[in-house]
Amino acid sequence: MTLARRAMVLAAGFGERMRPLTETMPKPLVPLMGRTLIDHVLDRLHAVGVETAVVNVHYLPKQIEAHMAARADRGPETVISDEREQLLNTGGGATKALPLLGEGPFFIHNSDSVWSEGVTPALPQMLRQWNPALMDCLLLLAPLSTSIGYSGRGDFDMEPDGRISRRGERQVVPFAFAGVSLCTAAFFEGAPEGPFSLNLLWDNALTKDRLYGARLDGRWMHVGTPDALTEAEASFEHEGA
Repeated sequence: MTLARRAMVLAAGFGERMRPLTETMPKPLVPLMGRTLIDHVLDRLHAVGVETAVVNVHYLPKQIEAHMAARADRGPETVISDEREQLLNTGGGATKALPLLGEGPFFIHNSDSVWSEGVTPALPQMLRQWNPALMDCLLLLAPLSTSIGYSGRGDFDMEPDGRISRRGERQVVPFAFAGVSLCTAAFFEGAPEGPFSLNLLWDNALTKDRLYGARLDGRWMHVGTPDALTEAEASFEHEGA
């Protein structure tokens, strides 16, 4: 199985849809089942062998920095990527952090992406499925049929071999991006400077037929609003975190 010793945790956004909770705290520090959202993420990364997590900050950064310092003895080691001067979006934030992430492979993990595991844990499955000869990036995809807190028409369709394609304008597709990807530094060759979305690099990989998906065997929780947070709490109480 491939090892990923480093990860990027995206924690710089404003969390506007989570207001009023995020008027006084950054979204990654919103509690879910007695642990902050970012603690759920970091604990899961640590359990799969990640030794260093790069956490970017922009909105209420001192709170996240203080929280990282308070959990310093729990692992993984956390390093702050400072975006106070300019919010760089997902792609720009990861690009800025590349010197801290190394060649990879490394995870890029949204700080609010949580799920209950099925029979096959998600991150180890991604590491087993990773094949740089075939893919530039591997996305964790959640079946809409078992997800909660998500009301969209899906993001991707997936072939039996894991190759994925975007949803067409009038389509409904069975999978949503669950907030985690696996790639290497080479994936960012030619990336623009400044703010940009990882979607730009995913589309580049799609044109080369090198964007793949790993199916989440569990229940993904799209914790985007206070109501979705309540729904996720109820699901965790029933199924376990």
